[in-house]
Amino acid sequence: MTSVDLYGGIVQGAALVQRRAMAKAITLLESTRADHRAQGDELLTALLPHTGKSFRLGISGVPGVGKSTFIEALGLYLIDKGHRVAVLTVDPSSSVSGGSILGDKTRMEHLSVHEKAYIRPSPSSGTLGGVAEKTREAMLVCEAAGYDIVIVETVGVGQSETAVANMTDMFVLMQLPNAGDDLQAIKKGVMELADLVVINKADIDPDAATRARAQIMSSLRLLGLHGNPENMHHDQAIWHPQVIQLSALKGEGVDRFWASVSEYRGLQSANGRMTSRRQQQAKAWMWERIDAGLKQRFREHPKVRAQLAETTQRVSAGGLPASTAARTLLDLFD
Repeated sequence: MTSVDLYGGIVQGAALVQRRAMAKAITLLESTRADHRAQGDELLTALLPHTGKSFRLGISGVPGVGKSTFIEALGLYLIDKGHRVAVLTVDPSSSVSGGSILGDKTRMEHLSVHEKAYIRPSPSSGTLGGVAEKTREAMLVCEAAGYDIVIVETVGVGQSETAVANMTDMFVLMQLPNAGDDLQAIKKGVMELADLVVINKADIDPDAATRARAQIMSSLRLLGLHGNPENMHHDQAIWHPQVIQLSALKGEGVDRFWASVSEYRGLQSANGRMTSRRQQQAKAWMWERIDAGLKQRFREHPKVRAQLAETTQRVSAGGLPASTAARTLLDLFD
């Protein structure tokens, strides 16, 4: 398929044609070949006028918190409300084999076969933050295809929370009751990023879930007063992060969750913060791609390639300071 064929399939194609075109387009965008990259850029530019109309929801949390179960329950709930839902899941790639099992789609067995849902698992491929390098571009493809809710699910470790918060309209952090995650999340600074905190599996130990909710709410108030000034509680014109309890397995609390999301969306749209957030994200994405491109061109530069192995060996052996080696190689790149 050419980029023109893909464009037509994504924007105007019937259900099966559209899904096939979306899959091929995202695979094209994930390719590292130069000719594929050029086709991908052409396709994204053509699709851009059809993007930006969806709501982008980021969901993160530790492994085992029930992200996939929750996303399936939420997706089916939203489809029942008349939405089309796209889910972009990111699986960690093995640092040993480089492989990834891409198992999220199999865990969402009902949502994955629904005609109004599209699920795309992608390997993180060692990307810092656990979010696939091309997740933002895949998001644009889904939006151009008419999916009005795009959910990004991340690995939930390391810097993934920061990465997903920087590409979505709302960042949801999922927690387990009685697991000590509230304190750990505060220590990592994740809580400052959260627009909404969800305590899942609340039905297993309701008392523990209630205690966790109280602790997290107290922490959020503290962060609002002494941390992020945008979360000051005296200003009713801005969103104040909330904490809710639910049971994704039983489907309890999904309606309350979406009510909170809708309240957030309305408030942030009215005060202009959602538009501002997207503008900042677009600029950050541009610079991120520039940084990645410069690093790749640096490694491919003939003079750098000629000296890189020897210089790296000298640094490893302790014969050359790393800072000196870096400056020497950068001088060759000029």
